[in-house]
Amino acid sequence: MEGLGTTVTLGLAVLAGAILAPRWRIAAPLVLLVLGLVLGSVPALPEIDLPPEAVLLLFLPVILFWEALTTSLRSIRRDFRGIVLLSTLLVVATAFAVAWVATLFGMPWDAALILGAAVAPPDATAVAALARSLPHRNVMLLKAESLTNDGTALVLYAIAVGIATGGAFTALTVTGMVLLSYLGGIATGVLVAGAAYLLMRRLDDPTTVNIALLLVPFVAFLLAELVHASGVLAVVVAGLVLAFASPRISTAASRQQTESAWPLGSYLLNGSLFVLVGMEVQAVAREITATHAGRLVAGIVAVWLTLLLVRFGFQMVTVAIIRFLDRRPSQLARRMSHRARVVSTVAGFRGAVSLAIALSVPTTLDDGRPFPGRDEIIVVAAGVIVLTLVIQGPLLPAVVRWARFPEDTTPAEELRLAERAVRVAGMAAVPDLAAQHGISDEVRNRIVDDIREHLLLLDAPGGTIADGDAPGYSALARQEEENRLRLALLDHKRDVLVRLRRDGTIDDAVARRVQARLDVEELRLTGSSPLD
Repeated sequence: MEGLGTTVTLGLAVLAGAILAPRWRIAAPLVLLVLGLVLGSVPALPEIDLPPEAVLLLFLPVILFWEALTTSLRSIRRDFRGIVLLSTLLVVATAFAVAWVATLFGMPWDAALILGAAVAPPDATAVAALARSLPHRNVMLLKAESLTNDGTALVLYAIAVGIATGGAFTALTVTGMVLLSYLGGIATGVLVAGAAYLLMRRLDDPTTVNIALLLVPFVAFLLAELVHASGVLAVVVAGLVLAFASPRISTAASRQQTESAWPLGSYLLNGSLFVLVGMEVQAVAREITATHAGRLVAGIVAVWLTLLLVRFGFQMVTVAIIRFLDRRPSQLARRMSHRARVVSTVAGFRGAVSLAIALSVPTTLDDGRPFPGRDEIIVVAAGVIVLTLVIQGPLLPAVVRWARFPEDTTPAEELRLAERAVRVAGMAAVPDLAAQHGISDEVRNRIVDDIREHLLLLDAPGGTIADGDAPGYSALARQEEENRLRLALLDHKRDVLVRLRRDGTIDDAVARRVQARLDVEELRLTGSSPLD
């Protein structure tokens, strides 16, 4: 009954947060954190005590996998060098800077380094939720950085925990751990994605496809951890590979089911993490003296300011080095202004990943003694996230306006380009497809007229073409032929869409929007639903 009570408590808290956040116009994570604090102060409620390792294994795979499925591969390729620098060197620099600052407020070095690893990486989910005022390219760059930097943070976390529990690390040992973490994580992700591809391309039932998809992040995370590689990188790589292969291994119904179920699951897990941290902080607060509390609050502010300063300073230094070493015209076009660096600094939100790392710190050492500084790690990490939500979140739109970014019309232009390209290709393919499927001239001409009408609407909204209806032909047979031809056209349009995305002509996000429209049309023609 205790497990059921925990589930009900977390579920009700997440539901309350989802209802109250939009009404109060407050970020949902902040509301959930406060609800966790309130629940933690209710004596009648049992204390929720999840095993520390369960937090990483249960929460992170699903959250990161969904973000990987919805991240732009083109953005990663285009800004690969910057993403690598931000997700490796910046994470290490941030972690050690935070650790040094935390020791100034009385935290043991081992615990301070764990805290630094926890708060160093920005969170992909938080970026997606709070950075909507940013241009599309900036959002995708931040998401890509947030997905890949978690691997570095968890390597640092493992080293810091090892040091705290008495382990010895040399420069050679650390280098080996980093290489194994990255290379092993990438290899595991590719292998799991390949196996999932071979399995899912043979499945037709939407529910079966999504069950297989749900297993992918957990299998990738588990296999990577078994060989001491990065489970986070394995999950992210598997998600990116399957996102690219999605049109080939899923159906319209399964994709519609995925788009409905996965955001819900990700939201529930994210929300539960914030509630759990609120409850944990409340439990810790009961044992903290006023003097200690004051030092913790000062430490929270100092750590938060350190995160901002290190991120801004790192970008200035790396941009200066890249400008000195790389003077190609293509690089000149990608350079960030100082205003853009300020925006990137403010948009570096912390969220669920930091919470998961903080909660996964062991409660005791190998000899049974309490883990030094664990309570402080959780409180400071939660406090930093609160400052992120309360200050950086509301401030970002104003900073974006101050930065005076040019209007980002690229997504709209690429969407129109993709819509037009698939329709033009479809109209050109109609004669061959009609002959291949035995379609009458009347139905073929109706389809051509319908596509031409949509093209007119794309070029000049309001344009129409009259659609005649010749008598003497069975309406039922005509409808069946028309559906057959339309379904064949949809397959052809999907091939064109995949080619546009593969060539880098359109962004992955644009491709997903067009794919969703094609899926809706297929479901309408076949009369099926995602649950069939």
